[in-house]
Amino acid sequence: MPKWLRKSFVILVTILTFGMVTPSQDFLYNNVNNHKPPKRDAFESDSVEKLNETSSEESNLEEIVSARDQFIQSMMKEAEEQSYKKFGPRIKPVIEDEFKKIILPNIERAIATVASQYPKEELSRLEITEVPGGGTSEKIFHIVDSQTKKDLIRFHVRRDHPPLEGYWFNFHYHTHHDNFQAHHHLGSIYWDKNTPPNWERV
Repeated sequence: MPKWLRKSFVILVTILTFGMVTPSQDFLYNNVNNHKPPKRDAFESDSVEKLNETSSEESNLEEIVSARDQFIQSMMKEAEEQSYKKFGPRIKPVIEDEFKKIILPNIERAIATVASQYPKEELSRLEITEVPGGGTSEKIFHIVDSQTKKDLIRFHVRRDHPPLEGYWFNFHYHTHHDNFQAHHHLGSIYWDKNTPPNWERV
């Protein structure tokens, strides 16, 4: 029934009965609320909008996480390659298993920390140095900002010789936050009582 016709009917009944008979409450309620959107519809509309906003935010977060994961995976592949270059054919076979089990997961955590400090669009600026230090040099690899050419984090290995304990390889890293002063321990791998050979020169 058209709106104007309903209103006219209500007015006509009121005039004819002089207030003695009133339209039913259901009729009045339906007439008044006929053109208001039901609260449930409004709630569902809000829910859909919020769901869309949440989906969009989740999608953006997934993209960021994906970019960081790809960066970390790429860095880890290079980190492992640079490490094995440094170890060379004489040291690598002896310590490779422990290196994979103990040291690499800690290197990954350190790289993830670096990645978390940069927006995803800037991660492509970060790269690993290509030449590990040979001889007795501690350098395994550094992560540098390709634009500024400054080191951000340096991964090193030092040969330790505690009294009566033989030789150990002490893996650690330094960061630019304190001008590379503090040693952040990654783990140690026992070598032997005999002096280990020098690191491979690349």
